[in-house]
Amino acid sequence: MASIESSSTDRPAPIGPVDSSKTPRYAGFATFARLPRLDQLPAGEKADVAILGAPFDSGVSYRPGARFAPAAVREASKLLRPYHPGLDFSPFQAVQVADAGDISINPFHLEEAMGQIEAHSEELVRAGSKLVTIGGDHTIALPLLRTMAREHGPVALLHFDAHLDTWDTYFGAPYTHGTPFRRAFEEGILDSSAVSHVGTRGPLYSKQDLTDDKRMGFGIVTSADVMRQGVDAVVQALRERVGSRPLYVSIDIDVLDPAHAPGTGTPEAGGMTSRELLEILRGLDGMNLIGADVVEVAPAYDHAEITSVAASHVAYDLVTLLAMQGR
Repeated sequence: MASIESSSTDRPAPIGPVDSSKTPRYAGFATFARLPRLDQLPAGEKADVAILGAPFDSGVSYRPGARFAPAAVREASKLLRPYHPGLDFSPFQAVQVADAGDISINPFHLEEAMGQIEAHSEELVRAGSKLVTIGGDHTIALPLLRTMAREHGPVALLHFDAHLDTWDTYFGAPYTHGTPFRRAFEEGILDSSAVSHVGTRGPLYSKQDLTDDKRMGFGIVTSADVMRQGVDAVVQALRERVGSRPLYVSIDIDVLDPAHAPGTGTPEAGGMTSRELLEILRGLDGMNLIGADVVEVAPAYDHAEITSVAASHVAYDLVTLLAMQGR
């Protein structure tokens, strides 16, 4: 398992977030958690964990607007603090975390956009950064998984979502926010013995959707399963399924109930609470996490930053889990 080395004596101490006791949270540049930008690090220094924005929503099938999510999540993240009591860890002190800014993505050519996401993420990964990518719609998961598989081989996947996202096409188009994991399966970049959906619910097109999904190897933990079985049992099942394999976590914010995440493109009733999602993520501590994304925040449909705040906390937990690797 690749580890993040934070104890090397020849590296400077990590640059942390802006001190909120000296500069008000509502002032200054809106980087994630008020962390330094990647280009503010000393020459030759890398970010052990990088937060990357992917402002792209040309793959949506219903409400647009996720292209504005990276900016909204950064703004909502200003209230995050350096110590994570749930995991008893201070990620920004342990390793260098930085905001890598946004990828410049072509909004008019979907396949070119996917290539841009893949190339940019690969450049950061090769430089030694572990990525938490803020989308964008769920189409971005496919190029990110390609990058991860190039580094690690076929990867395990925990996919938190109201929907399966293993459909074939929409209007004959193979690349959409509802198809990334079918394409990933077909490309052989997933370890199909260790893939699972978490939080699914709502109507499907037909029962064949479940048959196709099972053929690709996916296990399913529905939102009702989380409610009935409880967080601890769900975490245990997920840990047993994935084991020590390289793990990528992809989180569609619509895994949360619309009460907790109204600002999203395809809301479904009966979802998980933000508390349940965060506690499941914290239960992944010690697993071989290699990268993650948080997608489908649509700020135009949000109220009082409810969805952006939830997404910022989800991203913070993922950053913390990545920073804890190899400790």
